[in-house]
Amino acid sequence: RCPVAENRFNLLITTETDPAADWLLFESHLDTVSIEGMTVPPCTLTTAGDRLYGRGACDTKGSGAAMLWALKDYAKASPRPRNAGLVFTVDEEARMLGAQAFAAEELREFLPRLRGMIVGEPTQLRPVVAHNGALRWRTITRGVAAHSSDPTQGRSAISAMLRVVDALEQRFVPLANREFPLTGRAAASINVIRGGTAVNIIPDYCEIICDRRLVPGETVGQVLAERDAALAGLSVAHDNEYLAPPLPPGSSAVLHAWMQPAFAALNLPAAALGVPYATNASHYAAAGAHVLVLGPGNIAQAHTRDEWLERTALARAENLYGALMRLPP
Repeated sequence: RCPVAENRFNLLITTETDPAADWLLFESHLDTVSIEGMTVPPCTLTTAGDRLYGRGACDTKGSGAAMLWALKDYAKASPRPRNAGLVFTVDEEARMLGAQAFAAEELREFLPRLRGMIVGEPTQLRPVVAHNGALRWRTITRGVAAHSSDPTQGRSAISAMLRVVDALEQRFVPLANREFPLTGRAAASINVIRGGTAVNIIPDYCEIICDRRLVPGETVGQVLAERDAALAGLSVAHDNEYLAPPLPPGSSAVLHAWMQPAFAALNLPAAALGVPYATNASHYAAAGAHVLVLGPGNIAQAHTRDEWLERTALARAENLYGALMRLPP
């Protein structure tokens, strides 16, 4: 058990064959998005034909199950050319606290002999070598509360926020237009707004939560400077800043090249891809690991009301993960 903030933990499972051998690590996150509104039993695996239904079946318990079963078989195999391990992480769908904790602590012990790290996400077993990042923050406006029978005695934080939203929409969001060949276009949006306490009180507080997707090559400093310039002259405060960095393809190049024989042996496509979403992989890459995103399932099924994964895709993933463990040093 590897401690994480808020009294949670990641789970690290390893099989070590030789202290001098290299390590290959696999990672899958344990958490899922909400089960609200699902049309299939969310917490019980059900089947229909080749499909396995349930929350997280695609994102990304399928990856974790295939990794665990491949590791179980590899632990009993002979010969075993390398040490192998699997880490199950928490909190990927929120703030990636599990990945950040593992990158800051346990991963450092593996880095001197780490061949690479495979992060499980629904990529249709296509190797993802690059992805966009996510920068999020809260913007706050404040006013003066007063009885709504005489609004002149107060100052509305909601009215102030209307000016903030307009400034962001007009002068900040359009700047999210940079593109990266593998991962597509940057993006910016305002996705949550809260304010007011009662219908008869002038609101003294309002907040929005913003999401800015960064393409590889963009920096946090650059984006925040653009935001602040767009809001110049307006009275605001910002907090709860959170970053999942972009994953540049350079972090995956060596590992991707080494993996080619496993893809060829199983007749699977091995061309490098990029995706627009963020994953835990960028935290491991920032810590110095060679990393690649690879897992069964299609992102189109992730987070859906009837989330599912094909049983055949699960079996192919287990075979591929096992083949990677057995590749020559």
